[in-house]
Amino acid sequence: MNDVALSVLDLVPVRSGQTSAEAIAASLALAATADRLGYRRYWFAEHHNMPAVASTTPPVLIAAAAPHTSRIRLGSGGVMLPNHAPLIVAEQFAALEAIAPGRIDLGLGRAPGSDPVITQLLRGSGTTSDVEQFPRHVQDIAALFTADGATVRFTSGGEYTVRATPAATGVPEVWLLGSSDYSAQLAASLGLPYVFANHFSGQGLERALDLYRTNYRPSEEHPEPRTFLTVNAVAAPTAEEAEARALPQLRMMARLRLNQPLVALETVEQALAAEHDAATDQVVQAARSRWFVGTGESVAAEVRSFAATYGVDEVMLSPVAGAYDAEPKDSAAGRAQTLELVAGA
Repeated sequence: MNDVALSVLDLVPVRSGQTSAEAIAASLALAATADRLGYRRYWFAEHHNMPAVASTTPPVLIAAAAPHTSRIRLGSGGVMLPNHAPLIVAEQFAALEAIAPGRIDLGLGRAPGSDPVITQLLRGSGTTSDVEQFPRHVQDIAALFTADGATVRFTSGGEYTVRATPAATGVPEVWLLGSSDYSAQLAASLGLPYVFANHFSGQGLERALDLYRTNYRPSEEHPEPRTFLTVNAVAAPTAEEAEARALPQLRMMARLRLNQPLVALETVEQALAAEHDAATDQVVQAARSRWFVGTGESVAAEVRSFAATYGVDEVMLSPVAGAYDAEPKDSAAGRAQTLELVAGA
């Protein structure tokens, strides 16, 4: 797919009977596969307290993926900034830039990435937890990356300079993530690249892109608006296998939407054997209509059409293929197959 750049978003899924160690090993192997296939970037999400998701700490996973890759950009999709002090985020990603120079992306999001209880635990640390400070904290991080650093001004009139790292030779590329008008307008006002989380919602995509492009204020680093989109994708040798591999994640989405207890991701066999109910089927069908599921050729065609419709030259795939019972627990066979087939098409 030389006409559209491909990237990967990884939530590090944990399936039934799989340990966190096995899930992370599978994702590190998948990152190496994406690197070999020529994907542009590989981002880890931030989610908390979910039995089916081991992607809780993007900086740690990026550091782990760095020695498994050599070319692909590594990043966060994203760091949920209200959960963290801006200085810590800047220090972590400045260190990652030193580990993998020229290959680090910092995607920043405003959502909590979990339920209200976990949100309170993450944000119970004073003023840094104030979500209303998100725009200023984004700017603070950008300043902390620079050679001049950020300046703290005291009420007494004194100043104090803070830097994320003492002698940087490069800086991570900062992206703003979101699925709302707010994030699109903020990215435009700050002159930052913007990613719409289409894989999660899909609602309001056209309006968000129009707001971003229409209101964009050029910055020195980014004179033109720059954006790409995310999609859930499953590719397999046959359409039937692709639909079967999509079912575990579709059923997990239904659990989320219906506020049902969360569990580890089902295997394909477990999902196929599960009892059906009208509410779950309705959510599954609605989600499936927005996913790209089929053979490598059909998914590649959908990606091309999607990119052309929304005027982007890059699409980030969230490879959501489930696993069969017999597949090794420390491998991501179905997800790797998706990346192989789509890239090959």
